[in-house]
Amino acid sequence: MSGGGSLSAPRRKFILWDNDGVLVDTEQWYYTATRRALGELGVKLPPEVYQQIMIKGQSSWSLALQAGIDERQIDAAQARRDSYYQHYLRTEDIRIPGVIEVLAELAEDYDMAIVTTCKRRDFEVIHPNDDILHFMQFVLAREDYVYSKPHPEPYLMALDKFSAPAEQALVIEDSERGLQAARAASIDCAIIDNHFTRGHDFSQAQYRLKTLAELPQLLRAT
Repeated sequence: MSGGGSLSAPRRKFILWDNDGVLVDTEQWYYTATRRALGELGVKLPPEVYQQIMIKGQSSWSLALQAGIDERQIDAAQARRDSYYQHYLRTEDIRIPGVIEVLAELAEDYDMAIVTTCKRRDFEVIHPNDDILHFMQFVLAREDYVYSKPHPEPYLMALDKFSAPAEQALVIEDSERGLQAARAASIDCAIIDNHFTRGHDFSQAQYRLKTLAELPQLLRAT
């Protein structure tokens, strides 16, 4: 665990959670579904290309447009991707060990919410019960805001819903675009190590955590 921030415990009151890769292990399956659907169009999506698209908050489907593929074919492929992704969500183990225990501990002292780029229909498949959600005051999904991460709007909207100043909040993220969104909203950010995003630039993060289990200790120590 490392950090460069200096927040004291009494003024930290709100925790804003990213969803994918932080609370659930879903990012690799979204990539797999997208790569599969693009592959059916004859478009390759190497991991390193996908990571750059992800960091910038862009769309993988721009590769199909650049290849001259008809938009109707792309729309059909996107629908197949959505179907593939939901199949993976229902059949693969996307749980991250220890999440429930950490949330239960933190819920005693902090108000918490999820701020995700996930579409609500996928979010509902990811969270079919309230094991995680009942610790949260609210969820902001992709349909709830105009500009996605790395734009600050999602986190600014969360602050507004809590009527919270930025200095009383901490964002928990695993991606560079999520970190950029938090920093643009003037909120400190803790990055959770995730093999899928390990190559991202996290040099602007206030805190780095190897596992989520380190978070309660971090909050007590800062």
